[in-house]
Amino acid sequence: MRADDDAHASSTDPVLRLTGVGKDFFGTSVLREIDLELYPARVHALVGENGAGKSTLMKIVAGVHQPDAGTIELDGATVTFATPLDAQRAGVATVFQEFNLLPDRTVAENVYLGREPLRRGLVDRRRLHADTARLLEDLGLTGITPGTRVGSLSVAQQQVVEIVKAVSYDARIISMDEPTAALADHEVALLYDLVRRLRDRGVAILYVSHRLQEIYDLADTITVLKDGEHVLTAPAAEVGPDRLVRTMVGRDFAGFFPDRPADLTPGEVRLALEGAGNAMVDGVDLEVRAGEIVALAGLQGSGRTEIAHGVFGIAPFTRGRMTVDGRTVRVRSPRHGVRHRLALVTEDRKGEGLALAQSVLANARLVLDAVLPRTSDRGARRIPGLLTSLDLVAASPDTEVQYLSGGNQQKVVLAKWLVTEPRVVVLDEPTRGIDVGAKRAVYDLVRTLTAGGTAVLLISSELPEVVAMADRVLVLRDGRVVGELPGGSSEEDVMALATGAA
Repeated sequence: MRADDDAHASSTDPVLRLTGVGKDFFGTSVLREIDLELYPARVHALVGENGAGKSTLMKIVAGVHQPDAGTIELDGATVTFATPLDAQRAGVATVFQEFNLLPDRTVAENVYLGREPLRRGLVDRRRLHADTARLLEDLGLTGITPGTRVGSLSVAQQQVVEIVKAVSYDARIISMDEPTAALADHEVALLYDLVRRLRDRGVAILYVSHRLQEIYDLADTITVLKDGEHVLTAPAAEVGPDRLVRTMVGRDFAGFFPDRPADLTPGEVRLALEGAGNAMVDGVDLEVRAGEIVALAGLQGSGRTEIAHGVFGIAPFTRGRMTVDGRTVRVRSPRHGVRHRLALVTEDRKGEGLALAQSVLANARLVLDAVLPRTSDRGARRIPGLLTSLDLVAASPDTEVQYLSGGNQQKVVLAKWLVTEPRVVVLDEPTRGIDVGAKRAVYDLVRTLTAGGTAVLLISSELPEVVAMADRVLVLRDGRVVGELPGGSSEEDVMALATGAA
C-alpha cells in the first residue's frame, strides 16, 4: 500500500457502481454480467486484450452506449446516462484516445467549448480566461496558458487540455482511454503527475492501458476483462505481472517473448550504413544481416525514427554510404525504398499506415498498387495466405479496417508490407497500443521473418521488448550511435548508455 493510502482510507463507499451490466450489438453479446466499483481518490485500471470489452464498458460509463442489462448507481442512486452530456452533468467525464480539440482555438476556448460564460449576450472572454487559469493553477500545471493556441501545443499538452476540460465539468469520475499511447517517454511523466494530482483531489479514475508498467505505477486496483466477461478484480499489489498476463491471455509472462534461436548464425549483410547522416543524425554506422534482429534503443529524440526515415527515403541521408545486399544505393523516396525491397512499418498505423474506411484487402494491396502496379495483381495472390498466417481476425477481407481491433489493424499493416517480399523490414514501435496477446503474435511473426532470411531493424521504447527480441542492440544519444550491446543485456545497461551514465 502506498504511503498516502491512509489519507484516502475513509472513502469506503463507491462513487460509481455497475452491477450485472451487459451489452449486445446486432445480436452479438459483447459484455456479460459486468460488475465494477470506482472509489474516490483511487486509480482503477481496466485491462484486457483488444476485443475484451474495455472500450464498450467505458462508453457505457460515458453515456455513449446504454446497457442492455444491469444497473448503474451514482452515490448509491440508480442513474441512466442517455447521452454523454447527461454523464458530464452528473460529474462523469471521459478522455478518449482520439482527441476532441479544435487546433485553431485557444486552450480556454476548447475547455469551455459550447459552455462559454456570457455577458450581455456575448462571450465574456475575461471570465473565460480567468476560469481556465484557475483550473490550470489548481492542477499545478505550468507551461500552458489560457490564450495558447491548442495547435501549437505538444501531444502531451493537448492530452492535458482534454483532462482539464473533463475537470471543468466538476468531474468526480474521469475515465482515461490509453492516455499515453501517443506520448513520448519524457511526456509520460507529465501525465503521471496529473493523474496523481487528480487522485489526491479525491477524483475516482478509471484507467485503460496496454502498458503493464503504467498499470503498476499508477493503479490501486486492477480489473481484467476477457471475451466480454469479468474475470478478476484485485488490489494491484496482489496481482503480479505473471498472474496478470496469464489472466488476460492464458499465457505466463515468462512465455511472453519467443525464445531466441539457440543456433542463430546471421547470413550476409542485408543493410549497411557507413557514416550516414542527415539533418537529424550523423556518423551512423550499422549493419543488419540476414536472419538478424538489430534494435535501435534510446530516449525519445535520440534519432531512432530519424534513422528509419533516412533508410526508407522519407528524410534521405545527405552524407555517408548506404548499401542493400552489398550494392550502394541512394534511397531518395519511399518509392525507391520499396523498389530496393525495403519496408517500413511506421509507429502511427492509423495516421500513416492504413486507409481506415477501406477494406482489409484494399489496405493489403496499398503498396503493391501504388508502387508496383504492373505486378500488383500477381502479388495480390499472396494476400489470402499471408492474412491466414498472421491469424487475422476479421469477418471477411471486405471488412473495413476501422472496425478491427488495434492488434488486427497492425496485422493488416504488416501484410501490406510483407506482400512486397522485402529483404529488410524496419519496425518502428510495432506493438504500440496493442494488447499483450497481439504483441506475442507480432513477436512470433518477426522471428518467422528472420528464420526466412529477412533482416529486421527494430525500434521500440519498451526496453523489455528490446532486450528480449534483439540479437544486438545499438544505443543512440543525440543523433549518434554511442554503444552496442548483445541481445539479452539488462535494461539498466541500455539506459546507462542512452542517458550518458555509462
